Amino acid sequence: MNEPPIEARIELTIPARAEYITLGRLALAGVARLRPLGDETLGDLKLALTEACSNSVRHAYGDGGAGRVEIVYELRPDSIAVEVADEGSGFELASGENGRELNEGGLGIAIIRALTDELEVVNGANGTGSRLRFVKFLRHADQ
Repeated sequence: MNEPPIEARIELTIPARAEYITLGRLALAGVARLRPLGDETLGDLKLALTEACSNSVRHAYGDGGAGRVEIVYELRPDSIAVEVADEGSGFELASGENGRELNEGGLGIAIIRALTDELEVVNGANGTGSRLRFVKFLRHADQ
């Protein structure tokens, strides 16, 4: 199945420190100006992004560890996708119910899953780094 074309792709790299997460939220708000989104949809996306970035800041590099978080925003005619990646220690999916919980950051992942339409979490090669990608489909009320 072919995906709709990307209308805009924005890449942002921030230091893996909590005080820089706001920059990711501001960039998301800028992307949302390319196609007006409903307040609820934008709020959901900002919260999901905050949780994804917080997981990278807290778990990938440890408290105060040096590192960076890469954020990619993709706007398509029918959706917006956000990918958050780091080169930290990664994490493992727990073997809990349906294998859908995480050992660390489980609540954040549950929040992202509840707020978005698709979620993919992938560890990097050799167990280092992780990539979290979520998608929110845009409904006519949001456009």
